[in-house]
Amino acid sequence: MNALLIPNCLDGPQGVCRAVVETPAGHRSRFDYDPTTGLFELAGVLPAGMSFPVAFGFIPSTRAQDGDPVDVLILADDELPVGCLVTVRLLGVIEAWQTEGGDIFRNDRLIARVAQSRAFADVEDLSNLGEAFIAELSHFFVTMNDLKGRYFDVKAVGDAQTASDFVQRAQI
Repeated sequence: MNALLIPNCLDGPQGVCRAVVETPAGHRSRFDYDPTTGLFELAGVLPAGMSFPVAFGFIPSTRAQDGDPVDVLILADDELPVGCLVTVRLLGVIEAWQTEGGDIFRNDRLIARVAQSRAFADVEDLSNLGEAFIAELSHFFVTMNDLKGRYFDVKAVGDAQTASDFVQRAQI
């Protein structure tokens, strides 16, 4: 997928950038941005009883190893609709390898919070969220990929600086 070319504003405060929401928290339907049409297309539906634990989206004007824009999980006070452009503060990253069709590649998940959040205003890094929360996020992606016949292997959890460096390297 081609990246949506919107400045991601890493020139501003450390670890602050923009994200585009593809799938709202609590939803079973997974949407992908289609750069050809400029619309969001239904990409799949999770089984009953399973939903995205937080909003899922991407950092525009970036490209990850899998060829897509960098993935980001967004903590927000309220539901963020599909297509919403939001300024976020990076908190860390779940570093992972994914296997699909015999190919092995990095498919990391940045974790961020809405910059203007009230509920998460005091959250500056992943340690504020606790190990159990990060373990649940990791388990969600392991399970979701397993249901699709893919292997998702969490290798490490990085801090806010690691996430910010990742976005810097991925800019296009």
